[in-house]
Amino acid sequence: MSLPEDLDRAVTEVRDAMAFVDRRAINRTDVIKKIFCAVLTREHVLLAARTGVGKSLLANQVFAMFEGARTFQVQASKEQQPDTYFGALILDELKAGRIIHNTEGSLVESEFGFIDEIFDANDYTLRALLTCLNERRLVRGVQNVPARIHTVIGAANYIRVTEITEALLDRFLYKAVIDPDREPFFMYRISQQFVRHRGQTAQPPARIPFATLKRLSDVVRGHDPKVTIHVSHELLFFANLVLRHYEAMLRRSREQATGRPKDGKPDFYILPRTQAKALDALRAIALMNRRLEVTIDDVGKLAILLCTAGVREEHDVFDKCFASLKNHYAASHAFDQLRTMLGLQDVLDRILIEPKLLEQPIAELADTHVKKTLAEWAKEKLGLGETSAQHNRRLLTAYLDAIVPLTDEIRSLKMRLIDEVNQLFNPDAPWT
Repeated sequence: MSLPEDLDRAVTEVRDAMAFVDRRAINRTDVIKKIFCAVLTREHVLLAARTGVGKSLLANQVFAMFEGARTFQVQASKEQQPDTYFGALILDELKAGRIIHNTEGSLVESEFGFIDEIFDANDYTLRALLTCLNERRLVRGVQNVPARIHTVIGAANYIRVTEITEALLDRFLYKAVIDPDREPFFMYRISQQFVRHRGQTAQPPARIPFATLKRLSDVVRGHDPKVTIHVSHELLFFANLVLRHYEAMLRRSREQATGRPKDGKPDFYILPRTQAKALDALRAIALMNRRLEVTIDDVGKLAILLCTAGVREEHDVFDKCFASLKNHYAASHAFDQLRTMLGLQDVLDRILIEPKLLEQPIAELADTHVKKTLAEWAKEKLGLGETSAQHNRRLLTAYLDAIVPLTDEIRSLKMRLIDEVNQLFNPDAPWT
């Protein structure tokens, strides 16, 4: 299905903007794609690099591609308090014992933000930022107001690890490590850009209205009432398998590289929030390729979210993990089996919400693929021509029992479905 004309035009504008920034920030293509994916999904980006590699220039150039959006900028320091980010405290309110910030011109009232040397900020201030970055609300004392924040880019020369900074890192889903360029060609191209622009942001030939970005972001995050990017059940299941296997393989790779056995907390962990936001990344990838449906190859591009740009090891492990799983599922025809079983899961979910549906034949509730599979199987194996409501339990139980799982993950899915069928038809079973 092709994109509506206005969305297609908006995608072209974003791709043109990416190309412009790519010409301005030399040899930073992967980082630029990551930043724009974060912008499309309304997430935040952390750039880690030594001094002088152009982190500030890159962030400012990206933000300069949009019009109608305010940008808040600050260089963090240990002496700063939360009012640096949220606005000065209103003295009359403070005298009355209430913490109320005057948010005009602050991060709270800005769509974009750039925080340089973010780990120089003290833990008290970083803790105050957490809710603002994640929930997009300023919650301080009795003040609880929405924040306009769309995307914040944080930059750092080093990573400081504490309980607070770990929580902060969780808010920055997209991460990149930028190394200085030492290849003569890229050094020459950087010099060219410096001579032309003297280290300042370049004026783009056209800027994208922030309203256009917001529309794209709504589509990507599933909030647009008119346009939906379809992700099939089996692809969503498969994407989560890739995430799980990537996590395990990268952890194993690092343990082998360091020679350290597993002891306590793993050194690599995909947070549940990151896993949930992978769906937005998949839809962003499909949209930027002018599609309204996610394909299996889009799953192979989830490295844009899961891997740190500039860390080759992570990308290599992810590519290997995706390729092996994709080949295994394709060769064994496991996707067909997965599609049928997840279709049954959808039917069970609908019945749990509306129990009266059990009075209808199960096959009538399923999509075309599952309905045909159930009907043919019931006729061949159970001798049932037209399945009726009283046959539901027999049909589901016998059908699931007869499935020979093609992968370990489908075997686990089968057991979960059997448990749900038993619970569905035995609602009064003992709970202990």
